Amino acid sequence: MFFALPFPAIDPVLVEIGPLAIRWYALAYIAGLILGWWAARRLVAREDLWGGRPRPAADSLDDLLVYAALGVVLGGRLGYVLFYNLPFFLQNPGEIVAVWKGGMSFHGGLAGAALGVWLFARKSGLPVLSVADLCSAVAPVGLLLGRIANFIKPELWGRPSDVPWAVFFPGAGPLPRHPSQLYEAALEGAVLFAALMIAVRLGAFRRPGLVTGLFAVGYAVGRIVSEFFREPDPQLGFLFGGATMGMLLSLPLAAIGLALILRARRAA
Repeated sequence: MFFALPFPAIDPVLVEIGPLAIRWYALAYIAGLILGWWAARRLVAREDLWGGRPRPAADSLDDLLVYAALGVVLGGRLGYVLFYNLPFFLQNPGEIVAVWKGGMSFHGGLAGAALGVWLFARKSGLPVLSVADLCSAVAPVGLLLGRIANFIKPELWGRPSDVPWAVFFPGAGPLPRHPSQLYEAALEGAVLFAALMIAVRLGAFRRPGLVTGLFAVGYAVGRIVSEFFREPDPQLGFLFGGATMGMLLSLPLAAIGLALILRARRAA
């Protein structure tokens, strides 16, 4: 308790101009998409990374950004409604569109982004897995910024703890807690991005589906590990055997990732 840290006084609103408020939460999504678009442009410009395999043209990534953004926002919100708080939204359907109040599901956002990638690839006449690999390689940038925004908000804090870096979160009760948002930012964001960039430089883009599979497995492992330190959503709590919804949703993601990795290895 002596070493517990007070929550840093960070205003969740970055800039407020009259009725318009720009929040860190929204800015994280915007910055993640833009930085991912910029990184993707640099990757498609590297012929040596692709080994002659078809890939999106740099100019077409503007359209891909729109498809991905719509998929992330719509899928993320729908996933949260269905998996995390369906009874509340059935009673308050008007709240479904209130995304500025928070409440997004990564797994739902991933499903929406996957649909957007599929639609873009079909429209552009490109292999779906190659487009998915490009998006997967840069996705951890958005995850990193999103988890930092969760910390600033603050929301999705960790379980009570006496570790020296435990934090007193506003609204989380009198006990210090794990800053689990920062654990996720590190595992799902920084570490996963570094691992995928190493794989890309070793030729992973030349095996369609490999980067997507590595991303899926890497995220699932990082999320499951982080869930051991993260307080479960109060409306759900622990489901069974200490499992959380985040853990359960990550298991099929890991299975899909492993299947893609095995497929890419056999096709090499």
